[in-house]
Amino acid sequence: MEEIKKHKSFDEFYLFYLTEHSNPISRRLHFIGTGLVLLLLPAAVLFHAPKLLLLIPVVGYGFAWIGHLFFEKNRPATFKYPLWSLASDFKLFFEILSGKQKI
Repeated sequence: MEEIKKHKSFDEFYLFYLTEHSNPISRRLHFIGTGLVLLLLPAAVLFHAPKLLLLIPVVGYGFAWIGHLFFEKNRPATFKYPLWSLASDFKLFFEILSGKQKI
């Protein structure tokens, strides 16, 4: 049985998150999924299309989970740490945009 490590802070969790997202293709897929999520939100408002909001979990998680299944070969942290994982997805996205993290 897999032992669950309890992360005491978001910073500690984010270091773990980065180890679970080390494959460049997986990072690209996460980046694409998060970027599309960030585009879907204003598109739903701009085009008065609330149904676009239904695509957010499909797009966001779809790209990420493909990265985990086929490239990282691990289980997404979303299942154990849903809020910290979501926050980490956005943190990684903006760190890649700023050049702090590599894709």
